[in-house]
Amino acid sequence: MSTTVVAFFNNKGGVGKTTLVYHLAWMLSDLGQRVLAVDLDPQANLTSAFLEEERLVELWPDGAHSETIQGCIEPLQNGTGDITDPHVEEVDPCDQSPYLLAGDLAISRFEDDLSQEWPHCLDRKERAFRVISAFWRMIQRAATKQSFDVALVDLGPNLGSINRAALIAADYVVVPLSPDLYSLQGLRNMGPTLKQWRAEWSDRLARNPQPGLLLPAGQIRAAGYIVMQHAERLDRPVQAYHRWIDRVPDLYRSMMLDQSGTHADSVKTDPNCLTLLKHYRSLVPLAQDAHKPVFHLKPADGALGSHFYSAQEAGRQFKELALTLAERTGLRVPADT
Repeated sequence: MSTTVVAFFNNKGGVGKTTLVYHLAWMLSDLGQRVLAVDLDPQANLTSAFLEEERLVELWPDGAHSETIQGCIEPLQNGTGDITDPHVEEVDPCDQSPYLLAGDLAISRFEDDLSQEWPHCLDRKERAFRVISAFWRMIQRAATKQSFDVALVDLGPNLGSINRAALIAADYVVVPLSPDLYSLQGLRNMGPTLKQWRAEWSDRLARNPQPGLLLPAGQIRAAGYIVMQHAERLDRPVQAYHRWIDRVPDLYRSMMLDQSGTHADSVKTDPNCLTLLKHYRSLVPLAQDAHKPVFHLKPADGALGSHFYSAQEAGRQFKELALTLAERTGLRVPADT
């Protein structure tokens, strides 16, 4: 049985997606899950969030990628073999922490291979299937060796072939968005594209020439959306955002779920909305300096007074979100958490 893969994706960037994946990985770990964070964004920002600069220097030496995702796929990319066993980075050996498949700017070079091999699957070429499924097989190989409960995947904001292969590897997709025109346009682009990719991969699966080659199902089920970094005043979104927030429920249903018609739900009552996540602006620099999630900040980290109470509030909100996500994706979080 394969490990559940949850991808976080929006065609529009700048919505706080990487920060979301980072904090959810920590919170699910706090709740007793064995979590593998996977950085498939060629910008590698998730890797930078998890690791100290000294470790990044070791991971990204000139011309070497042995401990990153690039190192895993390099033999396949070079035509010298298949994927290798991925290096799984333990983020904090002294604590119950997430684990990481470290990103690498060099994986952008895999884009051409993924694009070229996509049509070759229709010709039943085994290499094509190995290339397209490389990310999924890498994640599952890591998960099998270390018994991870879930893999959370961070993706870049585009509809290119890297993200196509990454989303085909996903059982579920969560859409982080901000209440603005650009995120709504991202939904309009993303929904039909995911539907197309799902159908095209289903057609290709039937043409797999190697029965022993395990491949992802490519279900890409919609787990819901998260409204990120919304401004609040008196616990309500600022009026300027209402025109965008109010359009999200129906647009999400239409684009992601193929459900037509108008519904009366607001974002706060929409069952597809996992949460409205506040932006803890004053805590982010403290968390970055301490290299920990905002809800782990202590007075010794500079979280004093109102900052400390905000850190506690963030913990409650991320815990609620993590439990909701676990329910949507079939994770078994212990009841006493």
